[in-house]
Amino acid sequence: MKGLVLCGGRGTRLRPLTYTFAKQLIPVANRPILSYVFDHLAAARIKEVGVIISPETGPAVQEFLGDGANWNTKICYILQNEPLGLAHAVKIAREFLGDEPFVMYLGDNLLQDGITSALNTFFAENVDALIMLKPVQNPSAFGVAVLSEKGDIVRLVEKPKNPPSNLALVGVYLFSPKIHSVIETLRPSARNELEITDAIQALIEQGARVKPIMIEGWWLDTGKKDDLLDANHIVLNTYCPRAIAGTVAQSELIGNVSIAPDAKIVDSKIYGPTVIGAGAVVETSTIGPYASIGNNCTIRNSHIEGSVVLEKSTIIGVNRITRSLIGRQVKVRANPEKEHDLRLLLSDSSEVEL
Repeated sequence: MKGLVLCGGRGTRLRPLTYTFAKQLIPVANRPILSYVFDHLAAARIKEVGVIISPETGPAVQEFLGDGANWNTKICYILQNEPLGLAHAVKIAREFLGDEPFVMYLGDNLLQDGITSALNTFFAENVDALIMLKPVQNPSAFGVAVLSEKGDIVRLVEKPKNPPSNLALVGVYLFSPKIHSVIETLRPSARNELEITDAIQALIEQGARVKPIMIEGWWLDTGKKDDLLDANHIVLNTYCPRAIAGTVAQSELIGNVSIAPDAKIVDSKIYGPTVIGAGAVVETSTIGPYASIGNNCTIRNSHIEGSVVLEKSTIIGVNRITRSLIGRQVKVRANPEKEHDLRLLLSDSSEVEL
């Protein structure tokens, strides 16, 4: 079993941040989303992984993942010059995948329970494709599945305007080598993409064994700002321990607060679950709950909650920041004559005076 992780695409739903940042590397609870994906692959003992990268963000993805040694796996990077669909990604990875079964994992998705159980089901039932489904409130944003009364897949539709069901396809798929022959026959959709839903539908029509499973734990698609902030909230709830490695002086830490080495907390209140990155300085401020403060940030005289602040950013004198995603090396300074809540999506190297 090989792995195929998709890190291409342009991340248009997270612009302007993704003009300078790969969406798969945006941190959730101070860890890049992609690190959780590789944790799951490692837990499932996937030893060879192909990573689909784009010309724009590929170098940053390669720098983060390296050769895969951190996850005891071997990585092969595969360049996708244009984002032409999920099935196109499989097509250009054909040489790497060979004739082995594989798991395809979208690099901006998170699963609470990983993929080990699904992989065991895939092999135990000897199927040609296994897809994970989850009821969602906005099925038109996803590929959706229609099931028979027996629970078999009847039809798959990609991002329908009028969804025939609320069962979204989770961004993790397991395939036998049979998927390659149907992808070779695909034609581009109305979106000018080779759709993986069309490929799976073709398998069904050929009589191949395609099994759906309903996932019980949470599934997070972090492609938009609010989705990513929700993911940060849920992951902090799930994984954030109380761990104090930095310096804390005249401050109150309430709940599960994680403070990395060399961080400095002075005369502040930190409400968990919250993570403070290495080298960060927090003074006379209130942080959290559900805040992720990146490495080497400086927060003074401010209140931040429910937000993600990336590395080397500075926030001074801001009364309250909520539900915000703030890029790297951003500077936010308040005008003390005007106090109000803020909702921000700021790209790297931005500077805001309020």
